[in-house]
Amino acid sequence: MDLLTTLMDWLRPDWFLDLVVVSDDYNRGRYLAGLWMTVKLSVLSIFFSLVVGVLGAAVQGAPSRTLRVLVGAFVAFFRNTPPLVQLYFFYFAIGTVLRITGENGLPQPLVSNFGWAIISLSLFAGALNVEIFRAGVEAVPRSTVEAAEALGYTRLQIYRDIVLPLAVRISLPALGTNLVNLVKTTTLAYAIAVPELLYVSAQIWSEDLNVREMMNVLLVSYVGLVAVLVWVLHRWEKTLRIPGYGE
Repeated sequence: MDLLTTLMDWLRPDWFLDLVVVSDDYNRGRYLAGLWMTVKLSVLSIFFSLVVGVLGAAVQGAPSRTLRVLVGAFVAFFRNTPPLVQLYFFYFAIGTVLRITGENGLPQPLVSNFGWAIISLSLFAGALNVEIFRAGVEAVPRSTVEAAEALGYTRLQIYRDIVLPLAVRISLPALGTNLVNLVKTTTLAYAIAVPELLYVSAQIWSEDLNVREMMNVLLVSYVGLVAVLVWVLHRWEKTLRIPGYGE
């Protein structure tokens, strides 16, 4: 700890930046807890949004017109309304209805604010992923699907083994942009008191009156988080690349 404090003293002249999230144990603990909360929000929202996107794209190609209309309505709802309004809708409108009786006999929320943030962000990004994957599915050559049918593949096998892998390769650039936006959108969880990075940073600068310093720390933190995600997406894209395909 002494070495870390000395390093920070060397890195930051007092007239430029006072990194209380490093020099102060209490604030450092809060900041790291907020960073971990943001990471959890991002990872879980990305995972569930991908699941929603894959399933929605599959249903959009289903023979049932009713299912296609339902998925279209879902996409239109989440694509045409602000994500903050969606978050408030889930937390205040639905959350106040879904309650259980606690051990003390008082009503308790069935889903926590963290849970509603995951649900809202996943559905919002998932609706956009549906359209991204749908575009990728439609870009797969019809001749490829016909070849799979000639080999005796079922509809499910064609989608799982042929269409989806190719569609993911085609969709990765647009998908990466949407996932990066999703990570940045996790700051909206601040509005329902989820203690993520923005929330804990606001608490720190409200108490220590160091708004400029904390805004710099917050900005650098999100640059780092997004940089890691972009690196992972680039590695994923290189891994899935098929030599000669799409050229």
